[in-house]
Amino acid sequence: MIKFLEKDSIVISVAGGAASGKTTFSKNLMKLVKNYSVSLLSLDNYYKDFSDLSFEERAKINFDNPDTIDVDLLIKHIKMLINNQEVQQRKYDFTLNLHSQELITIKPAKIIIIEGLFLLEIKAIRELSNIKIYIETDDDIRFIRRLNRDVKERKRTEKFAIHQYLTMVKPMHDLIIKPSSRFADLIIPYYDGNDVAMGLLLTSIKGLLQR
Repeated sequence: MIKFLEKDSIVISVAGGAASGKTTFSKNLMKLVKNYSVSLLSLDNYYKDFSDLSFEERAKINFDNPDTIDVDLLIKHIKMLINNQEVQQRKYDFTLNLHSQELITIKPAKIIIIEGLFLLEIKAIRELSNIKIYIETDDDIRFIRRLNRDVKERKRTEKFAIHQYLTMVKPMHDLIIKPSSRFADLIIPYYDGNDVAMGLLLTSIKGLLQR
């Protein structure tokens, strides 16, 4: 159920499987609400610090498990933004499975969008969210997108990317991510030009802002 919480900012959580289109959807949503101040938080930048491990050891970590997320830091940052304080994120480098030294400054805003795999699985995030969205995308499409991204952007071999998908990504999607859709206020089939879903979402956002 969409929540009317006693706070100045509206928090929108966007979850879904790997390569489901969460980031693209979130950026499209930002354009839709461009008349308001809006900030975007990516769950990717909240992986725990594994710098004490070698690259080979890090490659064996199941990053599709929510236990790899620094939930406390994410909650802290959301609350800071709600309380009109800017936050500093360290950008995550997927080619090394490490946080880079690059800092991202996130400004407080009227609308705070958070996107990431496990958002609906984490109760504390759900409790802070006014609107909870799950992006539903066909498994075959997600696999092809993920494979292309891992090879082209994250410098993985095709063999490694397929092995990781079959042994980590898909099992955790079926076990945790897909079932978490039951917590969503809106389940949105992702495809280009889903104007009906965007229109319904915009109506809900405007209702929250007016209230």
